[in-house]
Amino acid sequence: MPAALPVICVSENGLAAAGLTPDQVGWAEANGFSGQRGRLLPLPDGQAGLGGYLFGMGPAEGRPTMVLGLAAAALPAGDYALEGAFGDPGFAALAFRLGAYRFDRYRAAKPGPTLVLPQGADADEVDRLVEAAGIARDLINTPANDLGPDALEAFIAEFAAARGMDCAVTRGDDLLAAGFPMIHAVGRAAAEAPRLVDLTWGDPAHPKVTLVGKGVTFDTGGLDIKPSSGMLLMKKDMGGAANVLGLAHAIVSAGLKLRLRVLIPIVENAISASAFRPGDVLRSRKGLTVEIGNTDAEGRLILADALALADEEAPELLLDMATLTGAARVALGPELPPLYSTDDSLAAALMASGLRSDDPLWHMPLWSPYDAMMNSKVADVNNAGAGGFAGSVTAALFLRRFVANAAAWVHLDIYGWAPEARAGRSHGGTDQGIRAVFGLLSDRYGR
Repeated sequence: MPAALPVICVSENGLAAAGLTPDQVGWAEANGFSGQRGRLLPLPDGQAGLGGYLFGMGPAEGRPTMVLGLAAAALPAGDYALEGAFGDPGFAALAFRLGAYRFDRYRAAKPGPTLVLPQGADADEVDRLVEAAGIARDLINTPANDLGPDALEAFIAEFAAARGMDCAVTRGDDLLAAGFPMIHAVGRAAAEAPRLVDLTWGDPAHPKVTLVGKGVTFDTGGLDIKPSSGMLLMKKDMGGAANVLGLAHAIVSAGLKLRLRVLIPIVENAISASAFRPGDVLRSRKGLTVEIGNTDAEGRLILADALALADEEAPELLLDMATLTGAARVALGPELPPLYSTDDSLAAALMASGLRSDDPLWHMPLWSPYDAMMNSKVADVNNAGAGGFAGSVTAALFLRRFVANAAAWVHLDIYGWAPEARAGRSHGGTDQGIRAVFGLLSDRYGR
């Protein structure tokens, strides 16, 4: 078996400190290589062959980033070993392996680069975080014709069985009898019935942590139909569920000392004679009545019923993830999900965890005066804020109405998509918030 080729990591302007031979330094200088971020330079072995690569890590100072993912994205298939200034070995290995991700379900798979684990890296931790990201990415990338409500439920059932999690499903008209009228209303127009999947794991005596993920397998917008351009990426509208499942995998794999509950309302927001309508008034699980100002604001409706259920047992932490608003992308772009929380210190800790793991989040305000934007003349609340301002904030405020007993609540308005490939993230469906939240939970609940 051939030896792994070295990938020698060099900080920007760090050739002199990189421990290179004079010939290697001369080769780098002749090719204008000085450690520029993301630059990959083949190294000759002196015998008309390939001796490895130099890779530019960019500036030595600053927060950790997934820059080694750029190396994995550019390298041909083969075995590689990191050398030089690659920093924390576990983070470097994670970045490389995440950068090597490919979604090949619909084409012939091409072998990619593999990494010899650097000394000092925690193999189990790297594996679980790579697997968590892969779960989220694979699910989001799968189109709705192969991942409708039935298929997503089947995946979750297998996911739960493989991890020793209990799984219960409430489906179709049983949602009405069980007290989930808004999940039913949003999903009843589709060919495949709406449902709520409820997973539990862990010691009931441990602190309760509940995750809720938006599972809209495709969103037409309903009767307030989206334009065709707005539907192109709507296979990703179950990105909240996908990321919650990835996070749940990491939690269970690590054996964190908590009682985990995962709630995933699954619907397709379709159009048929039974579709819910603008102007309808829906009664929620919590008892609040909701006037439908826009059928394309459906994600908050299904989340509201799931959050109300989660809140009934007063968990120590209640966290939801959802691809909820375009307004979040207008405000912060595709790479930086807004974070809303009833606990400012928790929000600060999540931001810090995200910066440490290159999984950034940004704390946004639950600005109570904006509640008035969702006033209704016929119901307790309207599901769509008036005027078009502060759409991500008003969506978070809508959800807050359904949380009263949880000690702390967090809402992440994620995008779940990388419009352009970047370090550690290929183009397409992507994980957001998993490492940030897992890092905080690991610190708080131990192993």
